[in-house]
Amino acid sequence: MAGLDEILAGGLEAGRLFLLEGTPGAGKTTIATQFLTQGAEAGEPVLYITLSETEEELRAGAKSHGWTFPPSFTVFELVPPEALLNDDQQQSLLYSSDLELGETTKRIFEAFERIKPTRVVLDSLSEIRLLAQSSLRYRRQILALKHYFARHDATVLMLDDLTADVMDKTVHSVAHAVIRLEELSPTYGAERRRMRVLKYRGRRYRGGYHDFIIDTGGVRAFPRLVSAEHRGRFTRETVPIDNAEFNGLIGGGFERGASTLILGPAGTGKSLLTLSFVKAAIDRGECAAMFVFDEELGLLFDRALGLGIDLQAMVDSGHLVIEQIDAAELTPGEFSERVRIGVERHKARTVVIDSLNGYQAAMPEEQALILHMHELLQYLNRQGVMTFLTVAQHGLVGDMKSPVDVTYLADTVILLRYFEAFGRVRRAISVVKKRMGHHEDTIREFTIGSTGITLGQPLTTFQGVLRGVPTLIGDDARLLDVTQA
Repeated sequence: MAGLDEILAGGLEAGRLFLLEGTPGAGKTTIATQFLTQGAEAGEPVLYITLSETEEELRAGAKSHGWTFPPSFTVFELVPPEALLNDDQQQSLLYSSDLELGETTKRIFEAFERIKPTRVVLDSLSEIRLLAQSSLRYRRQILALKHYFARHDATVLMLDDLTADVMDKTVHSVAHAVIRLEELSPTYGAERRRMRVLKYRGRRYRGGYHDFIIDTGGVRAFPRLVSAEHRGRFTRETVPIDNAEFNGLIGGGFERGASTLILGPAGTGKSLLTLSFVKAAIDRGECAAMFVFDEELGLLFDRALGLGIDLQAMVDSGHLVIEQIDAAELTPGEFSERVRIGVERHKARTVVIDSLNGYQAAMPEEQALILHMHELLQYLNRQGVMTFLTVAQHGLVGDMKSPVDVTYLADTVILLRYFEAFGRVRRAISVVKKRMGHHEDTIREFTIGSTGITLGQPLTTFQGVLRGVPTLIGDDARLLDVTQA
């Protein structure tokens, strides 16, 4: 299963007993069916023992994923013996649960002896726990099943829907590994699912929570990104863009393996500025990837054409991968996976994330956002990728507030501002941080037109531009003629 083997450091060890637990709807049956189907397709005899769902329900669920059970896939419905449901056969000296538990175990062993499977799924333990009635009997029953299956070298996946006793950890100590599935319901948007490996004897698995989805075709898991595992080799160099004034402002260009954060209020040109960086990368013969949270792609393509940038032609040529990201539907883990695909499969050397406001909407916990962004940026930097992030600040002029502060993570920070002068609203740009190399400490006016970004001379005769209401302190007002832009 995509991603799950990476989380488990290779998969499920053959001949062991595993516990897969989670509330109803978390995805246990889908994973179990997928596990058996893959074994059956490889020619292995497999056995699905169900105490809760019927064979018809299992086949219908498999059909929704495009699966059909091969001949070596056997479903064994374990229902209470008819004799125990007959009032005339009720015992007065023995509890009916004693008979039911013993009969259930006997029928499981009989089915196993008949099929002799290499993979077994037992769904679910809640019914066995209810039949056992006490923790002691339940533990003894699970141990008996474990030793029986171990003698026959079968790989067993037991499912627990946590409906009988959530606090009962009996099987945790017996199982070789325990995987927990969780389903979360955000205030708005689709449900979110995540998994965590609680234990795995003798295996260095990937800890923590990992997002996963149930899609047509089965479960896809997205292992938590660990940047230290992805160290690429590249030449760290400064790459200029086709704009001499901007190269002078930024100190010659952008470094490979470094991230740039573009801050500013809405409408100052953050997205259009990143488009010029994407165009410069493709003009160099490289590939680029854009992940757009906030803007509809059709509108972005039309706006780019106004700057002389044909995004559709770049996509058609295979040099640009651009994705519309729906923050209400996408988990942070899946987003990180998409970025990795853009870098590793499509060989993108420039990545644009527009914007972090949308990324934050996908993950409201700000502290988790910082950790996710730290790993993602470190991963991109170690792959030699030039990364451009945008953040829309609150307000238009005056005191600007950022919804999330990631300035300390970025290697370069570019600040965009509105300011008022001589009855016009103008735009200013400045570089406030650059870790590698020098940069101008000036504030320049800039305009956006059909020829792209145009920078003016440093605003040396104004004071207070970054506050939005500058004061003229000289005779020479070095402003661009915006009427010509």
